[in-house]
Amino acid sequence: MALLALALGACAALAPRDPLNVQVAGIQPLQGEGLELRFLVRLRLQNPNDGAIDYNGVALDLEVNGRRLASGVSDQRGTVPRFGETLLSVPVTISAFSAARQALGLAEHAGLDEVSYVLRGKLAGGLFGTQRFVEKGTLDLSPLATTPYRQP
Repeated sequence: MALLALALGACAALAPRDPLNVQVAGIQPLQGEGLELRFLVRLRLQNPNDGAIDYNGVALDLEVNGRRLASGVSDQRGTVPRFGETLLSVPVTISAFSAARQALGLAEHAGLDEVSYVLRGKLAGGLFGTQRFVEKGTLDLSPLATTPYRQP
């Protein structure tokens, strides 16, 4: 009986969860080194599940126009409460070579009004607790194209 109760408890722990809702809440510049740019990305994590999600690390990758632009990791620990939300800050790095590839890619598509992005990440949570997430969207560049240039 005890073995059956233990097996049922283990199955309940593996029950499927709804995915986390992740949005970029803000981006702040950080001090970089040499040929790199660094930013602090603030993520709003929303947990639509009945159980809290504990994490002990986070990793991010950002693609723009299908090309990898930035990545970052943090060893932060915390909890996203059940039916709750939390803010998480992750430092990310953009290498000079990634920035140059992006600039060349944008130059190839002159007149482009929107740029697609994909933010992939994971919250580390042990053997069965890791939560992966993907946030996709587009950035509207049309205001940049219509801003008149003024000489000083």
